[in-house]
Amino acid sequence: MKFKDDVAIITGAASGIGQEVALQLAKEGAKIVLVDLNACGKTINSFEQGTDYLECLGDIKDPKFVKAVVNRTIEKYGEVHILVNNAGTCSRLDLEDMTLEMWDRDLNTNLKATFLFTQAVVYPHMKEAGYGRIVNISSVSGINGGVVSGEEKNGRSGPAYAASKGGVIALTRWVAKELGKYGITCNSVAPGATATAITAGVAYDTGGQVIDRMGEPSDIAEAVLYFASRGAGYTTSQVLKVDGGISIG
Repeated sequence: MKFKDDVAIITGAASGIGQEVALQLAKEGAKIVLVDLNACGKTINSFEQGTDYLECLGDIKDPKFVKAVVNRTIEKYGEVHILVNNAGTCSRLDLEDMTLEMWDRDLNTNLKATFLFTQAVVYPHMKEAGYGRIVNISSVSGINGGVVSGEEKNGRSGPAYAASKGGVIALTRWVAKELGKYGITCNSVAPGATATAITAGVAYDTGGQVIDRMGEPSDIAEAVLYFASRGAGYTTSQVLKVDGGISIG
């Protein structure tokens, strides 16, 4: 079992990509800390019998909640090996219609929370252990300015989402440079259009992709598991696009 006895914190674990990451890590022997604003019953009910897990429900934008999650993890398991910053929001308002409320929501959920959890697991826990795997879910929108859907308006991911995910990529690279000396790697997976709640109801034209279909959460989870593994110890600061080839020029 590739992740036997590893302790993994996963944000946004109630559904979608986070749920799939949790299930795959658990199947490989990891102890799972499920973090979400919503109850994770669907994920928990899908675990194999005997899976060791901890559910933490709250707002990942709240520093006190983030610290409480990490403290509960350490109290129960004594250590933390893997952090997957997955939870996110995506407003689809264009620049003209973008509100400050939506801007703050996307930036705080996607970028601020990634910073908060990274800081909380590294200092002192991963640093003292001399080991850690941090995987941040960004997006090809943070690279190319937004995946265009088939709709004329409010289909493309908005400027707040693109800015937040671009920030996640920049933060990933900064953290990787800072923490490599402690045996901690930090990488990012950048999905393209993927069938989750965020993309529900949005019509994506995948005909221009090399692989003509929407991505599935399992496609993204497979990439996350590589970065989270002990075998990825010489890989850091990378942004892996899992996008069906849409980024090919």
